[in-house]
Amino acid sequence: MEETKVTIHDLVDNTNIRPYYGKEYMLERRVVETEISRPGLELAGYFDYYPSTRVQLFGQTETSYAQTMTPENRYRILSKMCTAQTPAFVFSRGIQPSMEMRRAANEHRIPILGSPLTTTRVSNIITQYFEKVLSPRQSIHGVLVDVYGLGILIKGDSGIGKSETALELVKSGHRLVADDRVDVYQQNEHTLVGEAPEILKNMMEVRGIGIIDVMNLFGAGAVRTSMEISLIINLKSWSEKVNYERIGSDTQTEQIFDVSVPAITIPVKVGRNIANIIEVAAMDYRSKKMGYDAAARFEDKLTGLIQQNSESDLEK
Repeated sequence: MEETKVTIHDLVDNTNIRPYYGKEYMLERRVVETEISRPGLELAGYFDYYPSTRVQLFGQTETSYAQTMTPENRYRILSKMCTAQTPAFVFSRGIQPSMEMRRAANEHRIPILGSPLTTTRVSNIITQYFEKVLSPRQSIHGVLVDVYGLGILIKGDSGIGKSETALELVKSGHRLVADDRVDVYQQNEHTLVGEAPEILKNMMEVRGIGIIDVMNLFGAGAVRTSMEISLIINLKSWSEKVNYERIGSDTQTEQIFDVSVPAITIPVKVGRNIANIIEVAAMDYRSKKMGYDAAARFEDKLTGLIQQNSESDLEK
């Protein structure tokens, strides 16, 4: 898998974090970790486990503690924090870096960034951005659609009608995320996010027509830039030899990275409205998440009926 290259310049371009000093160094400072560091122990002089490859975030606590030091000691500690791997120093709450910080960072060609937001908010913004761009990615052949607020990944052999089904869903008021190729990354332990490659955003291929711009034809409300994947639907050509699920009690999943995603298979043949079936599948999935399982209720009723009939036979 190709290594993702992310710099501090990318962070500034894609968030509301702004450069204070050392803007000319941002392109040369690479980021390799999604986590950030709040250097409390390091300011106290403990460097045995200093995470030098992380962005160093200074809030009110770190800044107040640094102000209690003498200028000489402050410069010595901050210089020690400046390594060849340190990506950047970031200040929250609009705090301005000290002269010693500016001097140490400039000597080691490390940019200093800042934001008026709270420390927690700045931490979340930086972490979420790094998790998105540094997470491993997998390209999946399929279509991702937002149906009733659920990310439905439609898969199937080429020519089975994935794009045509997605087009019908869009015409019904649902939203397209990606057609033909879906770039998927793991956001956290339980969440997968899919999006379209840059060149394919808002685009769809319809056989016989060609490439269409969904946003241009149906409006901005017909597309999304990204979506959590909640359900996988596999379209398969109908075969009389296959015993398809009739009740829905068997739970299928597919593994993508470390996440198991619920999956169902829908047989495709002439006369079946696949878009309508996918809408119903989305509603049924949401119903199950809310605690109502129609298949389980049917089996309970069936068991009760069998038991009732057995008792009637014994009485005879």
